[in-house]
Amino acid sequence: MTSEPILEISNLRTVFRVRGREIAAVNGIDLVIRPGETVALVGESGSGKSVTSLSVMRLLARRIGVIDNGSIRFRGKDGKTKDLVTLGEEEMRQIRGNDIGMVFQEPMTSLNPVYTIGDQISESLRVHRRLGRREGVEAAVGLLDKVGIPDARRRAGQYPHELSGGMRQRATIAMALACDPTLLIADEPTTALDVTIQAQILDLMQALQRERGMGMLFVTHNLGVVAEIANRVAVMYAGRIVETGPVAEVFKAPRHPYTMGLLKSMPRLGTASEMKRTGAKLPAIPGMVPSLADLPAGCAFAPRCAFARDACRQAMPALSPVNDHHGSRCIRWQEISA
Repeated sequence: MTSEPILEISNLRTVFRVRGREIAAVNGIDLVIRPGETVALVGESGSGKSVTSLSVMRLLARRIGVIDNGSIRFRGKDGKTKDLVTLGEEEMRQIRGNDIGMVFQEPMTSLNPVYTIGDQISESLRVHRRLGRREGVEAAVGLLDKVGIPDARRRAGQYPHELSGGMRQRATIAMALACDPTLLIADEPTTALDVTIQAQILDLMQALQRERGMGMLFVTHNLGVVAEIANRVAVMYAGRIVETGPVAEVFKAPRHPYTMGLLKSMPRLGTASEMKRTGAKLPAIPGMVPSLADLPAGCAFAPRCAFARDACRQAMPALSPVNDHHGSRCIRWQEISA
């Protein structure tokens, strides 16, 4: 995957202006995605994952959420690279749903309850491809069939509440892929699904990605999903990327205490029976994610970190290169080991 990036985020800072204060939900992150590549963005709730994806789509709450610094360079279907931060709203409308598709976490909140599934999927085709209503609905039926929904024509005429959770999520995937985007953003698309349906959705997304060659930004807190679907991973904490690299390398040899804590807290095959026998518990990271309005001095993870020293509390560490493909925001990365 050495081709030109389709998405290149540089020093992105997104703030929310609340009661006269500016709170940085995303604070100086860098991220690159190439065609056919899946990059996973992981971390606890409140780390800034979803705000990053909404920043790319320019869907932040008006007058509250603002991209304060940085660039989001995106290469569309026409081969031209544009900085999404500088585009007007009309230009962004031409990109959303056409060049960039997005799958949201909970389909019942992203689907309109008063329009049929077919009408909602065909909307982007009518807007971006100039199809008529009948042509759009026919295309929607084909997309529903493509994402594995049985009796697609009948389902296209139904409303969101008439579909199961798994079918609704498949419908939102069909909607996101309707115009054959070059980049798909998936914001925790399997969180509300049971494990069987989750596996089916992940298999579907991977198959469609291979077929279309699109890049994917996959937002999740589930490291098991990351291991299955992603090429590279970026671990976020308190608005910053604290570790990034190839999934296999980061999971085998994490070089940030936060990544180590996340990996150790994952249940593994045989863990439950062993814990029942010994009375042991899964390791947990002590404390809570700090409020973005009241971050500690220095490294934001220091209050929860067993490796923290005085130097950690004095200045925010830079993202140091572990090697050419792996980086860690920790001054002691050479000393720590999983």
